[in-house]
Amino acid sequence: MLVAGALALSGCSAGASGTGTTTTADGGTAITTTTTTTGATAATTAETISGTAAAAEAFLATLSDEQREAVLYAYDDETKTTSWSNFPVTFVERAGLNLTDLTEEQQAAAMAVMDALLSDEGYATVAGIIGGDQFLLENSSSTEDSLGQYYIAFFGDPSDTDAWEVQFGGHHLGINATLDGTADSVTFAPTHLGSQPAVYTDADGNEVQPLAGMYETAFAFYDSLTEEQQAQLYQGEEVADLVCAPGGTCDYPTGTGLSGADLTDEQQDLLLDVIANWVGLSDAETTATALAAIEATLDETYVSWSGATVYDMTSGDGISFQISGPDVYIELSDQQGSAGADVDGYTTAGWGHIHSIYRDPSADYAGSVTQQESSGIGGGGAPAGGAPAGGPGGTPPGDA
Repeated sequence: MLVAGALALSGCSAGASGTGTTTTADGGTAITTTTTTTGATAATTAETISGTAAAAEAFLATLSDEQREAVLYAYDDETKTTSWSNFPVTFVERAGLNLTDLTEEQQAAAMAVMDALLSDEGYATVAGIIGGDQFLLENSSSTEDSLGQYYIAFFGDPSDTDAWEVQFGGHHLGINATLDGTADSVTFAPTHLGSQPAVYTDADGNEVQPLAGMYETAFAFYDSLTEEQQAQLYQGEEVADLVCAPGGTCDYPTGTGLSGADLTDEQQDLLLDVIANWVGLSDAETTATALAAIEATLDETYVSWSGATVYDMTSGDGISFQISGPDVYIELSDQQGSAGADVDGYTTAGWGHIHSIYRDPSADYAGSVTQQESSGIGGGGAPAGGAPAGGPGGTPPGDA
């Protein structure tokens, strides 16, 4: 069945609540989905864990026995590694329940789980990504069946003590959040964040750029470098594909580009700002803990960069960069194809089509399971890109 549309989400500020409503189409029949967000944004890891567990239990209480069975998996089920991807859901089968198959009450309860898990900024990022799919559905020539389909699954029983995972995503989104009350930890490795188009206008006429922070922090870091550092960082003008695709196995290539040991303290802080776009989806304590662990091995972490060296979406084909170290692996790539998603006046390829991946080479899925290759085209990710384009030691163009 063709499902065209996406949920419109509304984040909440501390102590506030809000609702967001959009109309989707299911086989030509209008469906109105309403999401209500309630409660205060968590300030600590423990609050995030307890709040998310409570929201998950409330969601489960809205489900039938058959639906509960479909959404719950064993904590160490390998399905968690093969059921997320940057491919459409029609190519790689997702785990859990499709939100378009749920009632409005159930959809609201599902999104309340994400509201409890994420910070206001993290929730807004998710909302913007989903809104981009809705924009393409309404304005492009794409007939992709997966637009508007998002799935939620739990691996392990929701708990404020035992470890369990929330998996949520669709085409340009794949969140794997492991919560462990015993260890007082919340981790987001591995997670896929993407967007198409990178900038769009929503139904209220607002300009939305869900992943603007990735570009802004990346170029702040790049611009802080000396010419010698930029030459060491730069791999060539060709924008590289993701090497470690979402949902795929990976050897975590490293050692190419600029070493963290060759950065000043200020430059290291700017690099951590880039990394925070992926590890900083939840409360402030969780983010600080993750960044501290990454900072401890930053001298052994390498950064490489390809494509444009000026943040100008009207020129060139965009950028790709890779951050690879013992405790962090991040890639961002501006995809050159638009897959029938062209919209007059909007960029839907290159700068306008973003794929990214965040993984932890030492503790993906909090060490609960080993990554297996996803099913579907390419085994669960973008075409393999190999080493960064251009090879080591490229010279950045003056105004690419």
